[in-house]
Amino acid sequence: MFIEYTWLIPLLPMLCFLIIGFVGQKTPQKGGYIAIAGAAISCILAVLISYEYLTGDAYPAAVTESIHWFTIPGGFEINVGYYVDGLTCMMMLFSSFISTLIFVYSLGYMGEQGERRKRYYAEVSLFLCGMLGLIVSSNFLVMFIFWEVMGLCSYLLIGFWSFRHDDGDEASANAASAAKKAFLVTRLGDVCLMAGLFILLGEFHNLDYASMFDPANIAAVDSDKITIAMLLCFGGVIGKSAQFPLHDWLPDAMAGPTTVSSLIHAATMVKAGVYLVARGYPLFVQDANVMLFVGIIGGVTAFIAATMALNNMNIKRVLAYSTISQLGYMILGLGAGGYLMALGIQHGDAALIAAGTAGMVAGCFHMMNHAFFKALLFMCSGSVIHACGTEDMRLMGGLRKHMPITSITMLLGSLSIAGFPLFSGFWSKDLVLDIALEAGDETVWFTVLWILAVITAFMTAFYMFRMWFMTFMGEERENAQHCHGESPKSMTMPLVVLSVFAVASGFLIMFGLDGIVGIEYTGAAFVVGGAETEGFEYFSELFTNPYTYLTIALALIGIGIAYLMYVKCSINPGKFNKNGESWLYKALSNRWWFPQLYNQISWKFGYGIARGVDYVDRQIIDGTVNGLSGAVVGGGSTVSKMQTGHVQDYSSIVLLGIAVLSVVFLVIAMITGGI
Repeated sequence: MFIEYTWLIPLLPMLCFLIIGFVGQKTPQKGGYIAIAGAAISCILAVLISYEYLTGDAYPAAVTESIHWFTIPGGFEINVGYYVDGLTCMMMLFSSFISTLIFVYSLGYMGEQGERRKRYYAEVSLFLCGMLGLIVSSNFLVMFIFWEVMGLCSYLLIGFWSFRHDDGDEASANAASAAKKAFLVTRLGDVCLMAGLFILLGEFHNLDYASMFDPANIAAVDSDKITIAMLLCFGGVIGKSAQFPLHDWLPDAMAGPTTVSSLIHAATMVKAGVYLVARGYPLFVQDANVMLFVGIIGGVTAFIAATMALNNMNIKRVLAYSTISQLGYMILGLGAGGYLMALGIQHGDAALIAAGTAGMVAGCFHMMNHAFFKALLFMCSGSVIHACGTEDMRLMGGLRKHMPITSITMLLGSLSIAGFPLFSGFWSKDLVLDIALEAGDETVWFTVLWILAVITAFMTAFYMFRMWFMTFMGEERENAQHCHGESPKSMTMPLVVLSVFAVASGFLIMFGLDGIVGIEYTGAAFVVGGAETEGFEYFSELFTNPYTYLTIALALIGIGIAYLMYVKCSINPGKFNKNGESWLYKALSNRWWFPQLYNQISWKFGYGIARGVDYVDRQIIDGTVNGLSGAVVGGGSTVSKMQTGHVQDYSSIVLLGIAVLSVVFLVIAMITGGI
């Protein structure tokens, strides 16, 4: 009844984009209510479709419907349609729900932007269309189209402040530069993804999930080419989800409005890469080495990004680094689980396959929980910035009494991301750590990654509460003294709603979520969902694991150190960083010099390639075209001189031509043996 209307979920925001673009200027809030209505209706439809699917007879088999789009000579068929399974349901529910709250929040946050709100609401509607379209797509090609739609929208929204405004020309230049950086860096990954899809198309002759995830079809193609294709596809994940070494664009993306940051970090964009790994799991797990590489990238990213948040003074950048770090956790969980599943499939070990399923659950579960508490944290930071007029935490302090709702909700979000017991982040983060440790029994690489992830958990608790204490506790500094007070209800109500999920969404693991998003391999098929859930057994297993208490202790220690440094002031941070002169402090402040590395690569490598391409374009391509045109013009000029009007001149030319042709024919005949 409802599933057949799945295609409407991305179409509704698309229609809102068109309506706002044409008539948004004449509507209340310059299209804001239209954008909210589109997101809300998509969310309601997602709820109805998910309920029908999860309670229907088809579950857990995927429900898919496609129509033929076009055929490429050689037997290559391209279709377009929708694909609904447990992973689709989870993704479209939290993406549409959080986006709706962000759009409501935007009424207050973007309320002073006047006529520019039309452009903003049109672009965020298209942004949501891209994410929802990617989620419900039935094949990789349609997914890639929506993937690129999000890339375009991210460029437009990150550069939203690129016009002249009150912050001056420097802020405008930063926004434009950040938008270009995000666009170009993610394009590197997109090219890799496109190359991987070409290889898959060449092997499977279509890109439909239903066909490509069939073990019989997988067994019929070249396994080495699948390995290469999935490594290239993961290159797209590295770019879109800001993984090492293409992670540096995401902190700069904070140049856009905070609502855009919340969309990118919580509901759309960077989650697309994680979704691609989860969606393509049946192909990724065909080679254990691919999943080992995925896990290494995730673990290294989580650690490096966390270090860069330790001394940053910009409240939005701290959250940006935490996003990169948490994305690393998700990729680590998927990589560790995929590695175990790949070994299980290779050796026919059901226990390893089950452990691999737990890894996919860990990555997807953390993705969902992160969406809630990261949307909350970014929107809280936007509330603070809206009230204080600055992003610099050194100019804040003591805001707890001025902004009680924002301070409490941001505290709940910080406790969740820090892995405080029973908050949502605690459940999924510990599940990721457990699966990484279990994969460490198979290879020492995952043991090393587990150690890095545990250290990252400590750093996360420290820098998140460093941020909260500097913002809401202590004495009121410059901008805090001029705080406007609590934000309007259009901004605070979404914070309250999200704080509930930041606290409670983790309990879904005990009520069947793992059975909905976990992937099972039966030998004949890969099926997402339908597994018997652990329920409350997971609760007891978690709290009988000694490593759980290690991570709890490290989180509490991190919070305690932040309290002593930034509230009690009994520990002087300058004592450790030599007042900002230590090598480590400078390395972290300079983001491990990755921006400089990007610039050097661009100048030394990219500029050289650009000059070579320019030479080929100007000298060879243009030279050839110009040479031909010059030869034609010159030849025409020469021939025109023969037009004398005298018959004897024309007769001489004809006789000369006959003589030349005769000689040519004689030479050809002699060469070919005709004479």
